[in-house]
Amino acid sequence: MKFNQIDQPNSSSFLLDFHKQKEQLSMYFHYLPKQESYEKRAESLKSHSVNRQQLTSVIRNYMMSLPQSNAIDLHLAELEENALVVIGGQQAGLLTGPLYSVHKAISAILLAKQQREALGVPVVPVFWIAGEDHDLDEINSTFTPQQGRLNKHTYNDRPNRKQMASETPVETEKLQSFIRDVFKQFNETPFTKDLLVKCMGISKEVSTYSQFFAVMMHDFFQNEGLLLIDAAYQPLRQYEAPYFVKMIKNAQEIADLVVEQENCFHQAGYGKPIQATKDNANLFIVENGERFLLKHHEGIFSNEAAGLSFFKQELIDIAYNQPDRLSNNVVTRPLMQEMVFPVLAFVGGAGEIAYWATFKTMFEHFDMELPVIVQRLSITVVDRKSKQFLDELEIPVEDVFNGEFQSHKQSFMNFIKDVPAEEMIREIQRNLVEQYQKLEDHLATEGTVPSLITKKNLQFHEKQFTYLSRKIEDSNILRHDVKIRKYNHIEGSIFPENTLQERWFSPLLFFNEVGPTFIEDLLSHTFEFNGKHTIVTY
Repeated sequence: MKFNQIDQPNSSSFLLDFHKQKEQLSMYFHYLPKQESYEKRAESLKSHSVNRQQLTSVIRNYMMSLPQSNAIDLHLAELEENALVVIGGQQAGLLTGPLYSVHKAISAILLAKQQREALGVPVVPVFWIAGEDHDLDEINSTFTPQQGRLNKHTYNDRPNRKQMASETPVETEKLQSFIRDVFKQFNETPFTKDLLVKCMGISKEVSTYSQFFAVMMHDFFQNEGLLLIDAAYQPLRQYEAPYFVKMIKNAQEIADLVVEQENCFHQAGYGKPIQATKDNANLFIVENGERFLLKHHEGIFSNEAAGLSFFKQELIDIAYNQPDRLSNNVVTRPLMQEMVFPVLAFVGGAGEIAYWATFKTMFEHFDMELPVIVQRLSITVVDRKSKQFLDELEIPVEDVFNGEFQSHKQSFMNFIKDVPAEEMIREIQRNLVEQYQKLEDHLATEGTVPSLITKKNLQFHEKQFTYLSRKIEDSNILRHDVKIRKYNHIEGSIFPENTLQERWFSPLLFFNEVGPTFIEDLLSHTFEFNGKHTIVTY
């Protein structure tokens, strides 16, 4: 494998400033990602109260149904004693969702290893599964590249209700049909059969979206000791009950502080990543199996569309007695994470880091600090065929991301055009238009045929010219089909829709291409958390 780094494609001005660690960003973060920050944060966490025994028991019980792992057991034992945590999370997408879910897990694992060595204390990686999420449209599909385009595969049993992923069932036969549909688009390799057998086997063991996600992620990372926890896991909700009470009691303060901080962020030129409002309670409630976002006004928590309304004390009683009915939104999830775990660092994507920039004063309201915020690793995998085509076309892989690739492709498309034929067609069109104009002028003086008829007749001919031009173009493209397919393959596999492949493809696509050591290969590399984009070429 060859690793090289480029500037992050499509990076925002905020992220550029974040990685330059500009001084003005201190108004949004307690720590910027540098070694001194990890040291200060580790010292600060000594006074951070966490019920380690209960927390470890919750995670151990959640992972009990997964295959045993010595690395998991070690990290659980360390967490119960004095270990710090590097944490990241994602929705429970089918086939683990987009590749960046795996990139987040790799980031947490590698950063935890780095800081374990640097700080001389146990640091363990944790992956927080957002099983409470009910937006199934985002998690019930995946994509494969097909002739330079994205081919969407959807698990078609999507309920209309706002049901949490952790409570949404998957049917074995439909899930296996979905898996087979995805694998039909994979190239047949020496790894395909075993990979398909493994996925089909997992499909027989799971009953919900979140469970499917957890089993696959554990299969990928169990030897690294990645701890998994589903945010919707009922024993975790029981542990979180007093923290929900705090959020309910401080709902208005939370909303006000986030709105104010986001306004500052916007005035600095970084936009409004959350679009926070002062009437948002930043909590969801489950009613009859559906999840509804609550608003807050003068002590009343409500969702008008669902016909729900609670006095503050009613909601507090629910938090104590039925905490599994409550869940966090984008604002309170980081707050809950900090209350539950001894978080040294949080790894997240570009959007998540922008969200966290609006939380500093909210954390301070609860006498807490933001952890060290670190942008997750961003990786593109260049498959062997793409590498072969890039070499044949004599195009450096970096050009795929900086716009130069499109210029290469357009230059070739211009080169294969039959320019003389196009000029002849245009000349014939001009002559025909002139002749039709003469005819129309003559008929107008005679008054025998309405001009509308001649115009329609001319339009018919012009359509035929367009048809002829397209056929000539299609013929040229067909004659150069092999080379055009190379351009399309590169584009569709490496930078589909002018966005990173990690936003579209499941890691299974690369397990199929590279083999079962795919993730081990990535973990063997010494990555820097510098905001750059890494290109891995096989």
